[in-house]
Amino acid sequence: MRGSLLMNRRGVQRFRQIAVIVSGSLKNKLLSLLCCCLAFFTLLALVNRASDNWTRNNSDFIDRFSIPGKGYAILMNTWKRYDLLKQSIAHYSSCDGLESIHIVWSEPDPPSDSLVKFLTRVVESNSKRARRVELKFDINVEDSLNNRFKEIKDLETDAVFSIDDDIIFSCSTVEFAFNVWQSAPDAMVGFVPRAHWIDKSQGKNDYYTYGGWWSVWWTGTYSMVLSKAAFFHKKYLGLYTNEMPASIREYTRKNRNCEDIAMSFLVANATGAPPIWVKGKIFEIGSTGISSLGGHTERRTQCVNRFVAEYGRMPLVSTTVKAVDSRHAWFW
Repeated sequence: MRGSLLMNRRGVQRFRQIAVIVSGSLKNKLLSLLCCCLAFFTLLALVNRASDNWTRNNSDFIDRFSIPGKGYAILMNTWKRYDLLKQSIAHYSSCDGLESIHIVWSEPDPPSDSLVKFLTRVVESNSKRARRVELKFDINVEDSLNNRFKEIKDLETDAVFSIDDDIIFSCSTVEFAFNVWQSAPDAMVGFVPRAHWIDKSQGKNDYYTYGGWWSVWWTGTYSMVLSKAAFFHKKYLGLYTNEMPASIREYTRKNRNCEDIAMSFLVANATGAPPIWVKGKIFEIGSTGISSLGGHTERRTQCVNRFVAEYGRMPLVSTTVKAVDSRHAWFW
């Protein structure tokens, strides 16, 4: 019995020794892991600080090479929302790559003198260095959604940034999208993706459904970027006005919808390629619009199938590619 108790005591002591060794080993490993984490984040902070210092000290160098050649023109659609128009023009006129602003005006009355003077003063005050942003009102007699894509004869820049008056992006985000467009100037490059797919529930192989944002989010696939916030080449304004089937322009005029889908069809038909979706944070400063009306998706689906019939085929090309500015993203 005494020998058995002695063996038990020795077993307990051995177990305690092993526990102490294991505990010490775990503590050492946890301490080493903690030190590695601290070293990593310290190094990361130093790298970010060095990057910020380099950016500040070489801002002129970056400006010269981030926006090669001519800049871009803003084509802004508006309708009796003067406060939103003022806010948007005040913001975008401070962006470095901007060369001119064209306000698509389709109201029955021309813009008031006070509005013109206010916007002119804002644009002039925001002009940087030797850059002078040109401001123009493109006056239209008829109220039509097609007005936003009318050809502009004296447009000096190749790049057009089509934007609604109630959407704000940071200047750095816009200029990143502009750089993406420069790498593929025939494509539409935008921030608002949409999708389409064959709806087999209709018992046909050529009936398509229009998919909104949640469809894109769920599938990761898109085939359009909406012209409410997108870059495209100025040549497409001429094609939309003069070459696209007149029946499509008439359809959008009567239904007051789908001019953006019509532009997506036009570009896809010309290029045979998909658009490019750019990730960017959107600030919507308005509260109402066509998309807020009931039955919006159904009407858009009708547009897609009508345009397919006009072209005799489906020109839209689906893709899963997304452009992300890796300078401002942890994971990309």
